[in-house]
Amino acid sequence: MINKSFQELVRFQKLLAFTLLLTLFFISRTTASDTGNSVILVWGDSLSASYRMEEHQGWVSLLQKKLHAEGKHTWQVVNGSVSGETTAGGLARLPAMLTSTQPDIVILELGGNDGLRGLPVPTIRQNLAEMIELSQGQGAQVLLAGIQIPPNYGPRYTGPFYSQYTELAAQYGLALIPFLLEGIADNAALMQDDGIHPTAEAQSMILDNVWPALVTLMEQDQ
Repeated sequence: MINKSFQELVRFQKLLAFTLLLTLFFISRTTASDTGNSVILVWGDSLSASYRMEEHQGWVSLLQKKLHAEGKHTWQVVNGSVSGETTAGGLARLPAMLTSTQPDIVILELGGNDGLRGLPVPTIRQNLAEMIELSQGQGAQVLLAGIQIPPNYGPRYTGPFYSQYTELAAQYGLALIPFLLEGIADNAALMQDDGIHPTAEAQSMILDNVWPALVTLMEQDQ
């Protein structure tokens, strides 16, 4: 009798474990699109990853709050940004993220770390182009964020680096934020002591630079 009860308990535990695993599987497979939400995927580097500040202070978190404040409750923001990310790293990670989140809009904010390392502009551009094509291939609209690097890199490098964003936007018919840090990068009071990353106080200004082009895409998606 004891042995039979023990066997029944083991079977019950196995059934319970299987049920829990099955439940977790379906939860992990549930995307925003399954729940009727639309997804904005932010694909960037430290400029979008709340570098040296609390996550809720970053412009991406502020974007989610603004969407709710504007009554756009069906839009969900997913932040896939990683500090130190390069275009090569972003390209390698992107296919899995596109599959898992099924975004309606991708805000592509990469290239700054490549530029700071002096990597060849054609290589950066090719990586950005491939990410654009992957995103569009999944049915997402792309909002491209332009980046500038410090002038000490010289105009022969900084010029082509910056112009690649405008050129890619024209080539692929993308919405463009000409310069993500417009009105911020040239104000020392709004930059951290490294001179590269904006302060927490500047995050709402970044959002102001993003919002107009983003709203246009959201309206087109409806």
